[in-house]
Amino acid sequence: MSSSTPPSRDDLPVRRIDRILAFMSLGLLVLSIICFIAIIIGTSSGLEYSDFQTGVWPVVSALLYVAPIIAFLLLLSVLIMTFIRRARESKGR
Repeated sequence: MSSSTPPSRDDLPVRRIDRILAFMSLGLLVLSIICFIAIIIGTSSGLEYSDFQTGVWPVVSALLYVAPIIAFLLLLSVLIMTFIRRARESKGR
């Protein structure tokens, strides 16, 4: 006899938008860590401050500051959408 349990009514299915926002947030956090490591390696390899003003370095340093904030806002929006959906479902019962 199989002991499979039916899905409970309390569990909400994970929507596609929730999954997309969560993975975007994770991707931005990983990208900011990679940018941080790139700046550490660039600094330790002897690049001077003036070298960081040209090429791809301004984009790398901007991503380092902006990406974690956007990732936090994406996770916050996922949490808010989940709380709203649960509240609407509990009112509907």
